[in-house]
Amino acid sequence: MKLLVASADLAELSALCDAGLADGVYTTPSLLHAADPGGDPFTRLDEICRLANRPVYAMVGAATTGDIIRDGRDLARLSDHLVVRVPFVEDAVPAIGRLSAEGVRVCATFVFNAAQALLAAKAGAKAVSVQVDALEAHGEDGSAVVTGIHELFARHHVPCDVLAVPVTSPARLLALSRAGADVVAMTAPDLRAMLLHPLTDRGMDQHLSELSRQRAGGAA
Repeated sequence: MKLLVASADLAELSALCDAGLADGVYTTPSLLHAADPGGDPFTRLDEICRLANRPVYAMVGAATTGDIIRDGRDLARLSDHLVVRVPFVEDAVPAIGRLSAEGVRVCATFVFNAAQALLAAKAGAKAVSVQVDALEAHGEDGSAVVTGIHELFARHHVPCDVLAVPVTSPARLLALSRAGADVVAMTAPDLRAMLLHPLTDRGMDQHLSELSRQRAGGAA
């Protein structure tokens, strides 16, 4: 399973990429704006691509076929690492096909069931993004939806990844791993929080106490 960091903060991304904890970057228009209010999002994305040197997911700012194609091309020109996120609506289907034919990697987003996922893959998407929290807010089991998409793709050898967003806890990470998600996205704070556990703290306290006793004994 690959982990994407949902962030547009350069210092934050640099630290996590250098630590080897991030397999890529997941951005949204709101994250880009928060990181650089009033700045040019394309400039920020270019900086992120250069810094991360690994897949960077970015959303088109359009909803009609021609505009999606235009935005997708503009994003793809920034870097070979750019994965263009496209809303999976009817107007996007021909745009996904055109962009994919031109060698642009497309991730279809707003995919909420296996039927949509299959159609997105047939249109040319290399990944489908499932918003698990939106499904659960709608009363559906997000992990079950991911399982259904994964099983459909695996059974019919569909070359398309399943991206699940957002991961907010170790329990959700485990559930989505079992469900078959190929890629997940989480914020930097949520990723760092997964490093922590009360028993880890207790173990470290014990370890430091033992080291202190050994040093005291050696000094004596």
